[in-house]
Amino acid sequence: MTSRREIENRQWLDWAIPFLTAVLAVVAAFAVGALFIIILGADPVEAYKAILVGAFGNVNALTETAIKAAPLVITAAGLAIVFRANIWNIGAEGQLFMGGLAAAWVALTFGDQLPPAVIIPLTLIAGFVGGAMWGFIPAILKVRLGIDEIINTIMLNYIAILLVNWIIHGPLQDPTGGFPRTSIFPDSAHLPILIPRTRLHLGVLVAIAVGLLLQFVLWRVSFGYRVRAVGDNKEAAAYGGIKVGRVIVTSMVISGGLAGIAGMIQVTGLHFRMLEDISGGIGFTAIAVALLANNQPIITLVTALLLAGLDVGANAMQYQADVPVAVVSLIQGLVILFVVAREFISRRLIARRRTMSEMLEHRKKADDALEPGAL
Repeated sequence: MTSRREIENRQWLDWAIPFLTAVLAVVAAFAVGALFIIILGADPVEAYKAILVGAFGNVNALTETAIKAAPLVITAAGLAIVFRANIWNIGAEGQLFMGGLAAAWVALTFGDQLPPAVIIPLTLIAGFVGGAMWGFIPAILKVRLGIDEIINTIMLNYIAILLVNWIIHGPLQDPTGGFPRTSIFPDSAHLPILIPRTRLHLGVLVAIAVGLLLQFVLWRVSFGYRVRAVGDNKEAAAYGGIKVGRVIVTSMVISGGLAGIAGMIQVTGLHFRMLEDISGGIGFTAIAVALLANNQPIITLVTALLLAGLDVGANAMQYQADVPVAVVSLIQGLVILFVVAREFISRRLIARRRTMSEMLEHRKKADDALEPGAL
């Protein structure tokens, strides 16, 4: 039988290999980015130093990076749950828009009538419900009709974005101007600022809480075990009594709801109104954040800061090192590319290691069976 020590070693390697390959993916992306910076005639050390200072060099830079990272953490942590179930939710962008729209409607409808202690939780709940509804649709289509969730979630992105655009050009458009946006929310519906003279809002604390809570749920709650079991082997999970369809729907609802909360944070903590684009691609970037974190919600706190820091520090790099902002987009794209490669390599290494371990265990059993005392 496999000893407890061997089991612990396997668990440690299952964490260590993805972590090391993730580090290699980031290092490779920055190395390739450095080559492009050299081709442009600039110093990559100075460019990366400018990004670092621009993103983390002072209180204002750090708070801006945290603001950028908060919706990424919330969305990526939700994606980590659904990815663990081996379900590919590519619809976080649309779920974010629907959550933002629902929160905007609540803020505009009840913001003048209720105090902040009531309206802010209501907008958060509305954001979750809006995103969860948009996550429920592809989940139920997959469970009931077997329709691929990747296609459904991608298509629902377009529907959500176009629906939001129609609403802010029509029913919810600001009557005082001709721009495609809603009226500004009442002050009671604005997320509180944590540090005076900065834009750091309560949504950052929400993001930290979500990352910690979902890590606990994934590894210490029975639902997290069921999610991981379904992701490892749906047939075996069903044979063991797990309701696979229920797990898929629940994980998609949670993932969509959290993306909706990210949308709520964008409209109540940053823009204070619903716009045509409240996201800037957060729903897609969050996929890379989750994969880079190896679908560990708590690690999204770090990987989101990395990608958010690249965005925030891009302008500083352009001004101080004379390197175009587009290089940051290139580095982010390379990170995503290498993360995908990392997933393939990591799975191959883990599969090979498990195969070798099983072969050694079978050989040991065979050797034990051939010993004179065993006959």
